[in-house]
Amino acid sequence: MLFSSSVFLFAFLPVVLLGYYVVMRGMRRRQNLFLLISSLFFYAWGEPRFVLVMLLSIWMNYGFGRWVHRRKRQCRYLTLPIAVSAGCNLGLLFVFKYLVFTVESLNTLGLGLQVPVIELPIGISFFTFQALSYVLDVAMDRAEVQRSPLDLGLYISFFPQLIAGPIVKYADVAGQIAHRQETWADFSEGCVRFLTGLGKKVLIANQAAVVADRVFAMDPAGLSVPLAWLGSLCYTFQIYYDFSGYSDMAIGLGLMFGFRFRENFEHPYAARSISEFWRRWHISLSTWFRDYVYIPLGGNRVERGKHIRNLFLVWLLTGIWHGANWTFVLWGLLYFCLLYLEKFRRLGKNWPAPFQWAGTFLAVNFLWMLFRADTLSYAGQFFLAMMGLNGSGGDGGLSGLYLRENAVILALAVFFSFPTAQALGKAFRRLRPFGLDLSPLWDLLYALGLTAVGVLSVCWLVKGTYNPFIYFHF
Repeated sequence: MLFSSSVFLFAFLPVVLLGYYVVMRGMRRRQNLFLLISSLFFYAWGEPRFVLVMLLSIWMNYGFGRWVHRRKRQCRYLTLPIAVSAGCNLGLLFVFKYLVFTVESLNTLGLGLQVPVIELPIGISFFTFQALSYVLDVAMDRAEVQRSPLDLGLYISFFPQLIAGPIVKYADVAGQIAHRQETWADFSEGCVRFLTGLGKKVLIANQAAVVADRVFAMDPAGLSVPLAWLGSLCYTFQIYYDFSGYSDMAIGLGLMFGFRFRENFEHPYAARSISEFWRRWHISLSTWFRDYVYIPLGGNRVERGKHIRNLFLVWLLTGIWHGANWTFVLWGLLYFCLLYLEKFRRLGKNWPAPFQWAGTFLAVNFLWMLFRADTLSYAGQFFLAMMGLNGSGGDGGLSGLYLRENAVILALAVFFSFPTAQALGKAFRRLRPFGLDLSPLWDLLYALGLTAVGVLSVCWLVKGTYNPFIYFHF
């Protein structure tokens, strides 16, 4: 069930809000149970059998948390329970996400192994990392052990961030599970945030996806330079507005139920370096690897060789986390190479700011092309097309046609990639000609704009326009 679907907007969400605030109002335990049941139903909507995988994750991590807690009280080493917990969680993830890929890769060596048929549960990477976060936070004394399996189940399966993030660490919401406060101010803020994300997803990401999918479905050997660049740029904007839109909707939904999640995107395409880009992009994943892999290995407070090793391991794992394909592995390793050049060779440090931004954006765009490609050979051919080295001629005006049809969408995508709207709002509030405060006018314009976004998004959905879901890798 997608947030940007009619069944979610007009059936699931209203029923859950009604049950939470009317039927279960004032009964925290029952509210949590109601949200747990609703979340499991949400996850089961497409493939009911995968709920068993979710329940298995909840059950075993509840046990691992209690095991870690007992060992701590006995002043015994936690290596064994942490290792078993990591092994079981990552093993479950491996079976569903990487086993087929591993067998197919081994078969390229001539082993002739039978390839199993295994469907990937949506969001397994997200909820596995959340479950593992619980055990690790208990072990590191960042949070108390959860004595209620139902409350732990709510943390792992809570539907706003279940299938597309952000990855919520247990320590960040442990207190909110039992002691959160719902207010109308938070609820209205959540509605605004949800509509903002819905607009990003429906009005920009989905429209950019039409062009991106058409271009990437073509033979790259026949792509012209303009068409290849247009396809890669459309995908660059699609993945940002899709991913950040889902994060906005998740944060907004959390606020509606009294939960506060941390930000997951902060205008990453405004970054002037790869390091800054990853401080702004998918922040919850970056901080997860930082807190549970990079820092435990020593981070940057070790000798240079070990520091490089730590960066390599983190980015190798980051690439693997995103999908079971060699394109994702190479994508992660190329980011490691760029970060190595930045941190140890000072690449781009002395460039003028516009060149720093341009270099960063171009590098990110090329790597998104690799991320989108199905195979390494396809990515190589697409790269040659972007460089004009594939020997292709014109595209019969196709790139011009796509550009004209989507000029407004692309202009909006560029505009909102930067914090220009926020800067405009601040500047508008400071304009006080003739002693007048214009902030009420800005608030009115903002409200009208948000209303228009909501109405247009719903109209688009009702019309049944293209509504892709790009998280099947995760």
